[in-house]
Amino acid sequence: MRMNSSCLQADEKVVHGKLFLNPGNPGFMVLFLLIALPLRSQELYEQTAPETYRIEFNDKNGSPFTTGHPEAFLSSRAIARRNKQGIGIVYSDIPVSPAYIDSIRNTGVTIHNVSRWFNAVTFKTSDVEALSRIMNMSFVKRVLKSAPRQKSVTIPEIIYAKSVSNEHPALDYGLSLLQTAIHHGTVLHENGFTGEGIHIAVIDNGFFKVNELPVFSGLWTNGQILGARDFANRNSDIFEEESHGMKVLSIIGGILPGMLRGTATGASFWLLRSEDSGSEYIVEEDNWISAAEFADSAGVDIINTSLGYTTFDDLLQDHTIREIDGNSTRISRAADVAASKGMLVIISAGNQGQTSWKYISSPADADSILSVGAIDGSGRIAPFSGRGPSSDGRIKPEVVAVGKGTYYAGPDGGLWQGDGTSFSAPVVSGLAACLWQANPDASAMEIRGAILRSSHLYSVPDTTYGYGIPDFNLADLLLKADNASWELSERIIVFPNPFRDEIFIFFETTLHSGVEIDLFDLSGKAVLSDLYTGYEGLRYIKITRNLYALPKGIYIMRIVTDDFTDFYKIIKN
Repeated sequence: MRMNSSCLQADEKVVHGKLFLNPGNPGFMVLFLLIALPLRSQELYEQTAPETYRIEFNDKNGSPFTTGHPEAFLSSRAIARRNKQGIGIVYSDIPVSPAYIDSIRNTGVTIHNVSRWFNAVTFKTSDVEALSRIMNMSFVKRVLKSAPRQKSVTIPEIIYAKSVSNEHPALDYGLSLLQTAIHHGTVLHENGFTGEGIHIAVIDNGFFKVNELPVFSGLWTNGQILGARDFANRNSDIFEEESHGMKVLSIIGGILPGMLRGTATGASFWLLRSEDSGSEYIVEEDNWISAAEFADSAGVDIINTSLGYTTFDDLLQDHTIREIDGNSTRISRAADVAASKGMLVIISAGNQGQTSWKYISSPADADSILSVGAIDGSGRIAPFSGRGPSSDGRIKPEVVAVGKGTYYAGPDGGLWQGDGTSFSAPVVSGLAACLWQANPDASAMEIRGAILRSSHLYSVPDTTYGYGIPDFNLADLLLKADNASWELSERIIVFPNPFRDEIFIFFETTLHSGVEIDLFDLSGKAVLSDLYTGYEGLRYIKITRNLYALPKGIYIMRIVTDDFTDFYKIIKN
């Protein structure tokens, strides 16, 4: 893997006496990936790594599987996930014909991975005669390669910084408090939502000592580690491979008492390895596809991928910026397929914001996923965070989270701190699991939409922050407002009531002008009076100013719009 493919770009630091690696030094194992397709006209196969080949089939003839009996190839949980979201079983779900796979294997090659979504197989061989026999098989599809590349145009960025606070320190987060509190994820935690019942697949490069380190002992004790699979090397011990996936997992599910609390310590996890850190070839894209297909069949709800691809050891495989359009790379198309199956797919935006490339990587360019950029603890963009837009002009990244100075568990079991969008994506993945637990009837796209709508730049997104910093408490309230039963006489919902330091006012219809809000104590004295603008096109107003300092008690709120005036009794706790 190349240095410029890394999710880790800035220094890791010493915390509590622990030594941290500097990703900028030679020899640091980098982990944010990037990829591309070979450019040859029409071929029956694609060489994806040394002595490694990929072919597609014309059909799935001879397969014993049908869409009418998905229980033969999908778990009951995967079928239930589709049923809940109104997603049907389709042709791409059917496994590759076993007869075709057997024919390929009988030539003496080694089957590496199989993809039902693309009706393809990847195999390894040094036998030219075996390769020739495979190419002559009638069911092998001729693949049209991509068109010649063109250089893309650099698009200027817009810098925007936002100050945030880290209140609600009710649970023992230690130094990791800010990376959760900045998104108001602490509110979900305090309300009992820690991701329980949500299954997350972490697709990464290895999970070093996850089976031994105390930070994960609770996950094992409670049966929250569902299993592990290696799609890069079937013969490896996934717990003796690289540590990047272990760090990512600790941000979501790890607990170091007094130091670290993950964003979804109640979730359950599949640990899937797709990345081989010793080299960088496009075969890793196919490894990822197989891992995502496994996650789908196992009934996973959320996929976290702190990987991305642009360049390879074989220069013919390199992506161009033009190809970061959501459709040109195989892994990005697969990420969208994964989303179409009812999974929420969350992907690091990449760390090349300060390089000549500058933009996001693949598969962060897919259109139905959440790509996550990086900010520091004050809400300012991290310089290395991959920029948007996608080459076809879509807003990227979608959201940002703390990826500069993020706390996680290191391979020695201690508390580490480091930088990279590898670390901001799992922050969001864990909080998304908590949000989904709080709203179990929501679809993956509804969860995604609420996260976007809750973000602080939703009305004015840019190519640096995307839609901005998500507020997961607001996302929860937005989902609840979406599903509220509005009575004919009910135009407004005020929530929460009782309140503490923030009030949300939800309207039955979208706003078209400013709203005047006045808050009176029981003596009739106005304790708050303001005109709220900038919410046009939305269905809510968020009030925070001076609420925390108000004495406990009963207040009367007056809400004035162009269409009506309403009064509400609310209580301060």
